[in-house]
Amino acid sequence: MPAARRTPGARARALCVGGAAILVAALAIARWSHVDRAGFVIGWVALVPWLAVLDRARSWRATLVAGWTMSVAFMLAVFGWFAVAVAGYTGMPLVLAYALAALAAPLIEPQFVACALARRAAHRTSGDRALAALCGASTYVATEWAYPKLLGDTIGFGFWESALLRQTADAIGPLGLTFVLLIANECVLASAVAWSRAPRARVRIFGPLALATAIVGALALYGRVRIAQLEPGPDVPTLTVAAIQANLGDYRAMAAERGTYGAVREVLDAHEALTDAALRAGAQLVVWPETVYPTTFGAPKSPDGAELDREIARFVEGRGFSLVFGAYDADAAREYNAAILLDRDAGRIGFDAYRKSRLFPLTERVPALLDNDLVRGLLPWLGTWRPGESARVLDVRGPNVGGTRGIRIAPLICYDAVDPALSRRAVRDGAQLLVTLSNDAWFASGDGPLQHFVVAGFRSIETRTPQVRATTTGISGIVSATGETLAIAGVGARAALVARVVPAQHPVTLQLLWGDWFPPAALAGAIVALVVRRMRRS
Repeated sequence: MPAARRTPGARARALCVGGAAILVAALAIARWSHVDRAGFVIGWVALVPWLAVLDRARSWRATLVAGWTMSVAFMLAVFGWFAVAVAGYTGMPLVLAYALAALAAPLIEPQFVACALARRAAHRTSGDRALAALCGASTYVATEWAYPKLLGDTIGFGFWESALLRQTADAIGPLGLTFVLLIANECVLASAVAWSRAPRARVRIFGPLALATAIVGALALYGRVRIAQLEPGPDVPTLTVAAIQANLGDYRAMAAERGTYGAVREVLDAHEALTDAALRAGAQLVVWPETVYPTTFGAPKSPDGAELDREIARFVEGRGFSLVFGAYDADAAREYNAAILLDRDAGRIGFDAYRKSRLFPLTERVPALLDNDLVRGLLPWLGTWRPGESARVLDVRGPNVGGTRGIRIAPLICYDAVDPALSRRAVRDGAQLLVTLSNDAWFASGDGPLQHFVVAGFRSIETRTPQVRATTTGISGIVSATGETLAIAGVGARAALVARVVPAQHPVTLQLLWGDWFPPAALAGAIVALVVRRMRRS
């Protein structure tokens, strides 16, 4: 029988209820993204209202609207700080920035639309609700894997709160954790549906809940085993590292008030003073933030610049430590956002550099089609950087670092940390320590700094490589190979973080061996299951 048509009043009520459910789901996921205990608990049921809306959708159009609406609500609830940052950086009105974020949401967060459509298609094809849930979750993570997402986000990063469950990221990656969360929400919804039916059917609530419990239990058991395996022995060599956060991010305002030289002078004085404090605490390798030295190092543009270059070199030589700091690097034709390594080797100061590989669209790198005088005249904030080639491992050979063998580090600059392939490639090439430099001052409101810190932290879990992360205004931190935060400085703090880490020694993980294997494997498995089910049904 054809389904009865809804009256206009019924359609309006359904629209209001569906919209309210999606808003609740988006706000719950936003709470999950706070990465705290309350948000972690909420995350296991956060998507249930949206999934319930998809179940009640009576047409393809209604399903598409539910997916599109969820992408918009998610963008505004979870990444509202991004609109604020864009408005502050470009000077556009805040209302316009929010409007553009809403319009771009299906392009920035397309996984909700893809999941909704795949879920409906699988249910119509197989008639199996469990298989539809599997296809929806698989399509969700496969879309995030295949689509170059601007912010590199996935809700699996919310597992950062759990020291046990997050360990599974070295095998299935954050996208695998996202899949787990989606399946858990589907199980909760299935149990709720069973409970709402006749009393005789309520016994069915235990099946989905048992499945969700078993999955979480397996992840917790894996995490406990991995933490025990990674516990360092008493004779394992360690390295004392430091991250400097001086809370000086508004270089333009400082330069306008004190002049360019005065601003650079203030920044260097602050970082040198904090570095001295870190050295007194035993630091052997010190990291300063991205572009903390806002000019070319090693290719000075003025006599003052040449003197500042020599001052930094003398500072490192005189105190006998190794320093990684953000500056510009240049060749004959262009400039690069770079991480500079200075350390004393064989009685002289060694110099090496890594050029940032992943540049943020428009603000750092402009497509050739838009790179002309007309566009730059209209949008003066467009970037002028050129990308480096790829991940690079630098050898630190200072006498106080790693004994006589030294240590191999992999710098990651800001947006680099969003791409897990860079850290994987560097560790495969022998990196023993991830060194992350960032300037998060331009989005230092809302959850942006915390989300960026967590994304970078997962790079350590995936590769089982410790990390030292220095930012201008926060969040800076030192993270172990298990994701444990050994030291942290929040937004707006001035600190010299010092901690001892265990450099990686040829780590082996599925993420290093196979990369992001889980999303395509999950999608392939769901398609095979759907085909088999369809054949049996026929």
